[in-house]
Amino acid sequence: MRDDDHRWMRAARALGRRGLGQTWPNPAVGCVIVSPDGRVLGRGSTAPGGRPHAEPQALAQAGAGARGATAYVTLEPCAHHGKTPPCSEALIAAGVARVVVACGDPDPRVAGRGLSGLRAAGIEVREGVLQAEVSRDLAGFFSRITTGRPEILLKLATSFDGRIATASGQSKWITGPDARRVVHAMRATHDAVMVGAGTARADDPMLNVRDMGVCRQPVRVVVSRRLDLPLLSQLARTAREVPVWLIHGTDADAALVDAWTGLGAHLIPVGVTGGQLDLNAGMRALGAAGLTRVFCEGGGALAASLLRAGLVDRLAQFSAGLALGAEGRPCLGPLGVEALEGAPRFTLDEVRAVGADMMSLWRAD
Repeated sequence: MRDDDHRWMRAARALGRRGLGQTWPNPAVGCVIVSPDGRVLGRGSTAPGGRPHAEPQALAQAGAGARGATAYVTLEPCAHHGKTPPCSEALIAAGVARVVVACGDPDPRVAGRGLSGLRAAGIEVREGVLQAEVSRDLAGFFSRITTGRPEILLKLATSFDGRIATASGQSKWITGPDARRVVHAMRATHDAVMVGAGTARADDPMLNVRDMGVCRQPVRVVVSRRLDLPLLSQLARTAREVPVWLIHGTDADAALVDAWTGLGAHLIPVGVTGGQLDLNAGMRALGAAGLTRVFCEGGGALAASLLRAGLVDRLAQFSAGLALGAEGRPCLGPLGVEALEGAPRFTLDEVRAVGADMMSLWRAD
């Protein structure tokens, strides 16, 4: 059985990953219950909206067979009474013999209490199986708990010379249909899709997930200091159907605040310093509202502001095989970098072809 711990944790991880973007404010957890002779007795993953948790669903499938079995769980079982009873108590009551976990839970309400409770009940506990892999999946939840803000993935779709549009502003489409489908799949695994005011005005985007069969659309977030956004845009017309959250300055026109509130948008005012929004406060506000994973699609001004503030955790660049030249619009606004030592740096995780384009994935150093 011990030799199979990695195999079964991979299965639990696959279950958990299905919930990415669907379970906030809770983490997307997977659980597999396996008998001593290697039969799968139950499977579970955090349900859309965050409840029920993975463990009780897997235990319900396993029934009486859970007694003496091993539970593989990607995150330490919760130990606190909230809207549902603690999962650690459910595992104890079911009579499992072993619990194998990938990661501990930094939530102060758990933080080792789940595992210590299992051990106190005589259950064997093994920690750290596939910890690095699962930690990447749960990085947004960990970020919200430890820093107060969601993990932010910045997506750039550019020509190979780093341009996002021609000098006249034409940008549809620089990358091809395969890349755009991957982008929709990435949207689907995030709690929110975020853009700046310039992109919202220029593109009139829906910022939703299409043709993926998702049951919970991501929140649409627009960062606009002055709230000078079209009141007849697609976002405005659909704000009551799919959430629209607007991060704006405290100095925004009160009439526009009232107008967007009346349309059904959720307004998030933050301070303004030197003419710039306090993005740190804005991201903390998203975390306080429960978001764990935010997919930022620019434009250049917002992307540069996030990079300057050190708020970009991961970066995905889709590069197309065309050049737009110096007159094209750059993918990033001014960063104020005067020396290489001051430039934001990222470590390459993956490069692969996506149709006719190239995708590179990076993580912040």
